[in-house]
Amino acid sequence: MEKAPSGNYQRIVSLVPSLTEALFSLGLGDRVVGITDWCIHPEELLADLPKLGGTKTPDVSRILELSPDLIVANQEENRKSDIAKLRKSGCKVWVTYPRTVKEGGEVLRQLSELGASAKNIEAIVTPVTRAIAGAIRRRKDSVDKKSSPRVFCPIWKDPWMSVGRDTYAQDLIELCGGVNVFSDLEGRRYPVVTFEQIISSQPDVILLPDEPYSFGPKDVVELSNLKLPASNKRIHCIDGTLISWYGPRIAKAIETVESIINP
Repeated sequence: MEKAPSGNYQRIVSLVPSLTEALFSLGLGDRVVGITDWCIHPEELLADLPKLGGTKTPDVSRILELSPDLIVANQEENRKSDIAKLRKSGCKVWVTYPRTVKEGGEVLRQLSELGASAKNIEAIVTPVTRAIAGAIRRRKDSVDKKSSPRVFCPIWKDPWMSVGRDTYAQDLIELCGGVNVFSDLEGRRYPVVTFEQIISSQPDVILLPDEPYSFGPKDVVELSNLKLPASNKRIHCIDGTLISWYGPRIAKAIETVESIINP
């Protein structure tokens, strides 16, 4: 994972919604000059900022017009070709790629080193660091993984797609005391799974995030009708940002997901 480039950056373009929120939480929002269409938090502070397209469809020419001295990107959310174009044009691009919750906390810490005050670091970074350390400690002290609740966390429907191996979401599930039922599938990090595979995986807990697919009560009813251990009131609709947004939300994500997996 790339380290944040050192420097006193005053014109930052963020192509990562979670890091846009992090920049504002750290008190660096006045340095942000452009964001993506999917950057939605903090809503009240983003209204007047230029929207530069989607995370996978950024308007490179508009980004260059803003003369940023740093562009914050992500290897999974942003396309390699767009990052290459920006770098070829002389832009400094920091490509983040946390695949564990601990790495997500490290990205937040590095972001704070771009100029956050000691007060904001204590208020935003320290609680995340403590939450991660506490979860790691509890996981080490917990019982064997074989007795841990089995968790199914889809990210899409029609076709069903699941959180898979080597992903931030899977690490969060495991850090919070669960076992991802589709962690052993070969191939894509977000594999397509059949209805039959979902049934045979026999999850004890199902997490239904509201992004990128907006799962809701109808999906709870559909899955509750299956013969699954989770059908006994352990299918939960959750805020999708807690599963995928690394940054200031990590502490709340750990608290929420832990309470669901091991109530």
